Amino acid sequence: MIKSKTLTIRELCLISLFTAIIAVCAQVSIPMPYGVPMTLQTLAIPLAGAVLGMKNGTIAALVYVLLGLVGVPVFAGFSGGIGMLFGRTGGFILAFPLMAFTAGVGARSGKKLWLILWLVIGAIALYISGLTVFSIVTSSSPAASFMLVVVPFLPTEVIKIIIVVFLSNLIKHALRKRGINND
Repeated sequence: MIKSKTLTIRELCLISLFTAIIAVCAQVSIPMPYGVPMTLQTLAIPLAGAVLGMKNGTIAALVYVLLGLVGVPVFAGFSGGIGMLFGRTGGFILAFPLMAFTAGVGARSGKKLWLILWLVIGAIALYISGLTVFSIVTSSSPAASFMLVVVPFLPTEVIKIIIVVFLSNLIKHALRKRGINND
């Protein structure tokens, strides 16, 4: 059987729903001293990947990023615009689709340990990208950037990974039960 390359209405609705969830979670934001806020979008993005899968989760994250880059105020603090890529948070924004993709890879096996491993890989990619751009934009050393925009976020990142593992299984089970599975 040949799979269609087009998205179904169901998939489009789920992608749109998760794009909206990411945008809302971005507004749950705690300002931090060095201009990179602590937000819930880094919970919603891997959740999208874990629930929707590699392709559709990545599309949801890409749509979110593209909406923000064209000026829709979906980023933290109701911000948006292409200039965000050249700011302190640009590296994080660029890594969001990769974060969703890695979560989708991890969820594919159906094993929690595998999902956790890929969520950690996604978080590492996010922080490497984020600290690289932050370091360039602020003329900070990579070590200083690590201390400013990675270390303070590690405890909440661990909590977010645990929540994604728990919630993704609940959401996927609920979707399957109602015949809205993404498989």
